[in-house]
Amino acid sequence: MPRNPFSKEPPLATIPSTMQAVTVLNPGKDSSLQLQSYPVPEPSAEQLLIKVAAAGINRADLMQRRGMYPPPPGDSEILGLEVAGIVVAAGPQHKSWLGKAVFGLVPGGGYAEYALLHAGHAMAVPAGYSMAEAAACAEVFLTAYQLLFTIGGLQSGQRVLIHAGASGVGTAAIQLARAAGAMVAVTASSEDKLAACKALGAELLLNYTELRFEQQLAAQWPDGINLILDPVAGDYIGREIPLLAMDGKIVIYAMMGGRDIPQLDLAALFKRRGQLICSTLRNRSNRYKTALTQAFSNAFGRALAQRQIAPVLQQQFTLQQAEQAHQLMASNQTVGKLVLTL
Repeated sequence: MPRNPFSKEPPLATIPSTMQAVTVLNPGKDSSLQLQSYPVPEPSAEQLLIKVAAAGINRADLMQRRGMYPPPPGDSEILGLEVAGIVVAAGPQHKSWLGKAVFGLVPGGGYAEYALLHAGHAMAVPAGYSMAEAAACAEVFLTAYQLLFTIGGLQSGQRVLIHAGASGVGTAAIQLARAAGAMVAVTASSEDKLAACKALGAELLLNYTELRFEQQLAAQWPDGINLILDPVAGDYIGREIPLLAMDGKIVIYAMMGGRDIPQLDLAALFKRRGQLICSTLRNRSNRYKTALTQAFSNAFGRALAQRQIAPVLQQQFTLQQAEQAHQLMASNQTVGKLVLTL
């Protein structure tokens, strides 16, 4: 079947019918990654076709290859939730994007030579940014913005605890919270990671391998914490609730510590009128993601362009090195983002 892009530019001949993409073999604990040939996807009326220059790596990708985080129905099975690249085809109302360098969230399909991006989720790559830097922005900054402000309602002068402060989301959240005038505490597993968090503006640095974070926080912030960003869950929840200020919130956005919450005391949560909120981003509607993208751009787009906030990019890999990149992320020895470049 001939391709039917919605625009005549660039010429149809420049868009191949097939592409290379990373596929997961034997999904589960023994999975592996391999390059395979796939059909180049065709954009719908509301989509852009991106010639991918770089794709961000996220812990969700590791979970998906293990069969623990399947893509939403109808979305690409190919790994990858954020890309940067050039728009080579577009729906009829979005031709102005043609030829532009963009980055944004995708529901899957990022680890490939071409990917589909909803037009409402596209952001122009800031001047002076490499494609790798741009690809390291969307998932972490939009997730952090959602957790801190859309859900968390963080305000200037409030106190926020960010677990996994040296992670991609953590490094983004530190910067956004500080830019909003909040006081930031972080947890991390090493002094090197804590030093990176301090450089981004974190004030209270907690090495959870040496001391229990709740003891340090109770002493340092006796008036309580307004917002806690928690990708760990598990027994962290019971340890966090006594730390909350009145009307404080715990926002859980992953379960690295397990799905069960031992020794949960709801009375302590009621006493503080606290909120325990679970949040994801991938399975949100396109309308929600469009509104989130616009809200972030309005609030922090200029700061991103001027590098007042910026991605922390640790290392780049080729598409063929995706397995190596995943092994590094799984080692928990990273600070900030890992990116695949094409």
